[in-house]
Amino acid sequence: MALLKSCVRSGRNVFAVILRREFHKTAPALVQVTVRDALTQAMDEELERDERVFLLGEEVAQYDGAYKVSRGLWKKYGDKRIIDTPIAEMGFAGIAVGSAMAGLRPICEFMTFNFAMQAIDQIINSAAKTSYMSAGLQSVPIVFRGPNGHATGVAAQHSQCFAAWYGHCPGLKVLSPWSAEDAKGLLKAAIRDDNPVVFLENELLYGVAFEVSEEAQSKDFVVPIGKAKVERQGTLITLVSHSRYVGHCLDAAAVLAEEGIECEVINLRSIRPLDMETIESSVAKTNHLVTVEGGWPQFGVGAEICARIMEGPALNYLDAPVIRVTGVDIPMPYAKILEDNSVPQIKDIIISVKKSLNI
Repeated sequence: MALLKSCVRSGRNVFAVILRREFHKTAPALVQVTVRDALTQAMDEELERDERVFLLGEEVAQYDGAYKVSRGLWKKYGDKRIIDTPIAEMGFAGIAVGSAMAGLRPICEFMTFNFAMQAIDQIINSAAKTSYMSAGLQSVPIVFRGPNGHATGVAAQHSQCFAAWYGHCPGLKVLSPWSAEDAKGLLKAAIRDDNPVVFLENELLYGVAFEVSEEAQSKDFVVPIGKAKVERQGTLITLVSHSRYVGHCLDAAAVLAEEGIECEVINLRSIRPLDMETIESSVAKTNHLVTVEGGWPQFGVGAEICARIMEGPALNYLDAPVIRVTGVDIPMPYAKILEDNSVPQIKDIIISVKKSLNI
């Protein structure tokens, strides 16, 4: 009312004054995207960008994928680029490798990486070694992707983590995303890469929504292969993990922060190549290291990190031995209570951090 009276007295246009007034502005909310949708977006964008890209695997077309990761792609791109295969991993992996050698860029989906054991000869001997054996004359641009590691209640034959298996093999690149941005950016980078890439997803992450930056919503967004990401800054201890257990590390770090223990959390994203520079820089700052993974302990990803720390300059910065948190060294049990005790829990990470810090 006071504004109205002052405008009348001064002869100013009331409505012009009101229209010029600025309302309080808030920053735009970040978009929430599930890991499943991020993977779908990545494949859709790359199928649209490059006509040489195609997807094949069991139930990927008319059924939209066993986990609905290829939802809508068959209707958009048709039978020639979204191809349903028989239940014959050795066969369709071989077809995919051959097509890559012939100049196409296949995405070969395994319903689970446990089934990729049927096709491991094609992945290792046919895909990974061909560039070396041909003196670089024959590239094999292919992505092998699907869920990796344990899910829930699927027992010993469907619960293995293959990060260390494939990370052991020269000629392969091995990626293990955690967030929606990881999933989209790394998958796009994998599809564009001229080398065979093993892309290890996680079934329990498919339905998890993450905030996605404006940059990651661009069709040009890619995450560089071989570069880890510091998800949380800290000063007392470094936690290194990949895939679903990055979230466990962040949850543990939040609990420990309430006790004044600041943890730095590193999301590996890439298993091979492994970004030791980021890990070593963090250890030089925190002087303590804990690795966390869902796979078995012997010859695992954490074991490789431990060896490289011992062999490199970061050893001089450690104030305590490196501690590994891993899955238990047994085939996965079916019973839920046994399953829960066979894989890392948040409490296991907290206990290991306190042990490293001698608290």
